[in-house]
Amino acid sequence: MRLDRERIFAYSLLLPCFAFVFLFAFFPIAYSFYLSLHRIVIGLPALGERFVGLENYLALLHDRVAMKALLNTLVFVAVSTALEITFGTVLALVVHQRFRARGLVRAAILVPWAIPTVVSSQMWRFIFNDKYGLVNLLLYGPDVSSYRAWLADPFWAFVAIIVADVWKTSSFAGLLVLAGLQTIPDEVREAALIDGAGRWQRFWRITFPMIRPAILVAILFRTMDAFRVFDLVFVMTQGGPADATNVLQFYGYKKIFAEGLMGYGSAVSVLVFGVSFIMAMAYIRVLGRRLFQ
Repeated sequence: MRLDRERIFAYSLLLPCFAFVFLFAFFPIAYSFYLSLHRIVIGLPALGERFVGLENYLALLHDRVAMKALLNTLVFVAVSTALEITFGTVLALVVHQRFRARGLVRAAILVPWAIPTVVSSQMWRFIFNDKYGLVNLLLYGPDVSSYRAWLADPFWAFVAIIVADVWKTSSFAGLLVLAGLQTIPDEVREAALIDGAGRWQRFWRITFPMIRPAILVAILFRTMDAFRVFDLVFVMTQGGPADATNVLQFYGYKKIFAEGLMGYGSAVSVLVFGVSFIMAMAYIRVLGRRLFQ
């Protein structure tokens, strides 16, 4: 009898958590999938809501703009995540050393991550501006006639959003790696130093294997976050020029709010969720098993 009461009490404590997760996580996903199976045009109630099954998904597969947005998203995720993990690891190794004002330096490094993405995106849009941008000033000085419209060039516009994202979120990756560095016992480093191991040997043979779990967590978090990129593109380029910086999240936004295609836009959202879920499972099953050995 007492055991049953304890179970009931435990379930009563877990129930609010499960209800919260269902209401704010599973229900929106399920409802988006429901909408993606219908043809819904906002502003045209005469057309009504019609069930079309997988028609939106079939149309999505033949949509060249959507496939280009998917390719842009995958390239953005791969490049930005690799750079952020690399720079974040370097930052973590630097601030992990003992020096004066280390706490102040750690706080300063986290400033870019603390700035809202909309604010930092606007700042980088000004930096790459073709008339008064800092990039043009540093490269060409006062020669205004040589200034370039960086955000109007397909290649450099894509580079610009990657630079802005790496600048903002490398410190977050560094924070996760720093947490892994602080779990390494000092005795291990001291033993390697006594044995005559150099800096590179200590890093590659001792430090790197012991911070692999932290690096995995950083890769997982940054990959999922980068795949959902929206506000950066919305502020800096609006997906242009010529859809060169168009990503899936922004494409789904345009389909729903600009063109009123609720069902088709929901299919894009479900695609984003599906690809993100598959990538997360791949990280955990493939990479995670190796890194945690």
